[in-house]
Amino acid sequence: MKQPETNGRRVFLSKLLGGGVAAAGALMALRTPALARVLEDKDEGFDPGEREYVFVVDVQKCIGCGNCVRACGIENNVPEGQFRTWVERYVVTHEGVHVDSPNGGMNGFEAIDPALREQAINAFFVPKLCNHCAEAPCVQVCPVGATFTSPEGFVLVDPEHCIGCGYCIQACPYGVRFLNKERRVADKCTWCYHRIRRGQQPACVTVCPTGSRSFGNVRDENDPVTQVLKDDQWDVLKPGMHTQCQVLYVGLPRVVV
Repeated sequence: MKQPETNGRRVFLSKLLGGGVAAAGALMALRTPALARVLEDKDEGFDPGEREYVFVVDVQKCIGCGNCVRACGIENNVPEGQFRTWVERYVVTHEGVHVDSPNGGMNGFEAIDPALREQAINAFFVPKLCNHCAEAPCVQVCPVGATFTSPEGFVLVDPEHCIGCGYCIQACPYGVRFLNKERRVADKCTWCYHRIRRGQQPACVTVCPTGSRSFGNVRDENDPVTQVLKDDQWDVLKPGMHTQCQVLYVGLPRVVV
């Protein structure tokens, strides 16, 4: 279940806990038009050089209520039937794993079918969202630089430059990108970048009733996410992809990893 203790993981931890300034400097040197606009449009008091973020999901606390999905849709004007974040239900039996996510989990989940319940040996919910990978395949394949990484590690899409080719959607190993059916451009979770720049939390984090979702700055020793990182009791999705995901899962069963 855990990522192999490889040099790659140690480098990742090193970057998050103290080596991110050099990386940010390298990003600034490779400005795309989209990144240039982000750098020039600074919010007062927001210094990306002093911040680096991770998103933590505690699977054991998720109750599948759908508050996060609804809040995200409202905050980010997500078209109906499309999702920047969603929740999946896993029902594990001796014969296999059954996964469902009706309407992205937006309206919660109905009771497990009685026949399936009789076979179940475990059941849990897993929220999904963009992993904001440090080695993001979507950034690498974008032909026009519309998908880019901000200095503080957010993987973003500039709708003014996106041509809707779909290369980034195909390249994402986690299936978190989609073509916005109203705007006809690539879309995905941004960790509510617009809110972070104002000193707020992502919308999904603020409405979670159990604290399953948390978000913070690993350069702040007092931030709870920093302790999660140091405890080293977390996993990422598809660790074999080596994308250096920055969404960390706590209590993630092996059947998902």
